[in-house]
Amino acid sequence: MRGLIVDYAGVLDGAEEDVKRWTALLGAIKANGVATAILSNDPGGAGAEHIREWEYRGVVDAVVLSGEVGAEKPQRAAFQAAADALDLPMNDCVMVDDNIENVRGAVDNGLVGMLYTVFDRTSVEVQAVFDIEGEF
Repeated sequence: MRGLIVDYAGVLDGAEEDVKRWTALLGAIKANGVATAILSNDPGGAGAEHIREWEYRGVVDAVVLSGEVGAEKPQRAAFQAAADALDLPMNDCVMVDDNIENVRGAVDNGLVGMLYTVFDRTSVEVQAVFDIEGEF
């Protein structure tokens, strides 16, 4: 796997401590040569600047917003847009989402899907897939 795609709402927009932990984990993943993106069903526009900040600050490589690409998760085109933003095939990407329908959609389209419930569980799974060690 060479790409990690993470949902925003319900995953990256949590408590301040979880945001810090996600930021550290994403940094370690990027340092290990893995491309990273946010894929959100956000409509985009000026109201999405808080999501784009993740890319502006270099935490992720790309932010893909459904309202701007014309497709929402769990549609194939949404996952394809995120994989394209990373210049990777979908089957080389992991999708982390808090919505089981989006995780199923990811898997149905060739991605590895991970259901986010709490940071500690997802962190262990992500670290295992991308061979990352450390406390986050």
